[in-house]
Amino acid sequence: QVQPVESGGGLVQAGDSLALSCRLSERRSDGTRTMGWFRQTPGKEREFLAAIRWLSGITYYSDSVKGRFAISRDRAKNTIALRMNSLKRDDTAVYRCAEFWSSGAPTLATIMDQASYETWGQGTQVTVSS
Repeated sequence: QVQPVESGGGLVQAGDSLALSCRLSERRSDGTRTMGWFRQTPGKEREFLAAIRWLSGITYYSDSVKGRFAISRDRAKNTIALRMNSLKRDDTAVYRCAEFWSSGAPTLATIMDQASYETWGQGTQVTVSS
């Protein structure tokens, strides 16, 4: 498997919760591995949501989802998850997971920058209806 694979998207009502999962690539490399979740809607730039460092489990969130979304990892299953609560219509988007390696701890700016990420999944659609 050369790229991550997302699952768990679907159609939900506003206020519902949904959990996305991402099976990570089999790539192994030296350095620090970081995984992130992004989302994109037509006509808008890809938006950083959350990230997690694989070994330490340190998490990072954008202000727009902090407190509503939670990222986690399962090292045994080589997966990460994004738990989304209190969903709104504005959360409708294609959600993609991605990963990158760095030598040493990446900065917050690096983590939030989509250009840092080396491999991407195809995405999973989340649609929130009112």
